[in-house]
Amino acid sequence: MKNLVQVQSLIPREIEIQRLKKLYVEIVLMFSLTLAAVVAYYLDTSLNQTTIRDSAFTPANWLVYSIFVVLPLGWGFIAIYSKRVPILKGPSNSINTGLKVTIIGFIAAMFAIALNELWHLWFVEEITAVPPHWIFNMGIFVGLIGSLAYLVRIYGRLIELGAETPVENPYVAEKYKLALEGKLYSRAIP
Repeated sequence: MKNLVQVQSLIPREIEIQRLKKLYVEIVLMFSLTLAAVVAYYLDTSLNQTTIRDSAFTPANWLVYSIFVVLPLGWGFIAIYSKRVPILKGPSNSINTGLKVTIIGFIAAMFAIALNELWHLWFVEEITAVPPHWIFNMGIFVGLIGSLAYLVRIYGRLIELGAETPVENPYVAEKYKLALEGKLYSRAIP
């Protein structure tokens, strides 16, 4: 940990804040792209309820598939850029764990495209609950959880540097205090 602290001291505070804010904006862009993927997926699902089987070349599938290809690539670029901020490195000086989980989740969704097309070639059934669609859903879910963890890490570092101030809501502060004391949602056993 001593070496990491020494590296941090070499980077001026303003430059680190600037790099963290760039990452923050890129992550918000990826979140909006993920939301677009979810909307396009539901659009495709509703289209599949009315038609028996569409092809990979229908507009709804173009949108879904192109977003599923762009998401891992975008997160890969974020991983490359995040190397410029030493505090965001993960264990053993590797990529941040939240970022690893994000990339793995969205890569799983990307590879589900080919599996989905093979499934429909073999079985032709277009039902929402077929196994390739589970991979889409779980890949997006795992990717969102990892990206949220990474976003919280960046926001926490921005607060440490004094570039952002946490929300000053007394209601939230009281709930946070109760949660830390273990009194939130706890019930006495009769």
